[in-house]
Amino acid sequence: MTEPSLKDRRRAFTSYLYGLYHGLTSRDPVRAAESRRVLARLRRMFSGPRQEADAYEFVFAQDPPRAEEEVWLLVAGLFALHPQPRRHASRRDSLGGSMADLLAQRGFAATRRFADLVARDRDGLPHHLRQTIRLLASHDIRVDYDRLLDDLVVLLAADREEDARRVRLRWAREFHRPATAPAPQDPSTPEHPSTAETS
Repeated sequence: MTEPSLKDRRRAFTSYLYGLYHGLTSRDPVRAAESRRVLARLRRMFSGPRQEADAYEFVFAQDPPRAEEEVWLLVAGLFALHPQPRRHASRRDSLGGSMADLLAQRGFAATRRFADLVARDRDGLPHHLRQTIRLLASHDIRVDYDRLLDDLVVLLAADREEDARRVRLRWAREFHRPATAPAPQDPSTPEHPSTAETS
């Protein structure tokens, strides 16, 4: 039996997170209550080391690669701040695209927030991400957590500066691109991505 690829492991993890969202709306009261409990524990992980430790059981049960443990914990907490169904692939599928949707609603304030976000180094980025996700949640703007996990693995790595710069440039391109401009096909994106949601 072949080992699942790194990409498959990441998608299984984000599917677990999206499953928590679907649990919230389940007609099964036990599943709904369990999803609320887990999301509350994940949300509280930003409050301090003790609260973060309470979230370990849910994230480590998903078997994160050792090099990505901190990123998976961060993404789990971010998802808990703004749980939602899986976003269908679109021409603006990174956090830059989500911020472009905010720009349409908030104007210059969104531009300032985006500039602050992409200027952060790896130490300051998690704090600004929490603020950004809360802001997007307050405006009911979707986030693609599949893509966010992939991007943060690069942005928070200590030795991938050139790759991190390319991620920031993609975010900026999607943020500043006019809404009517055609998007070039990203070679790393499947031509016909699956739109199936976790049930």
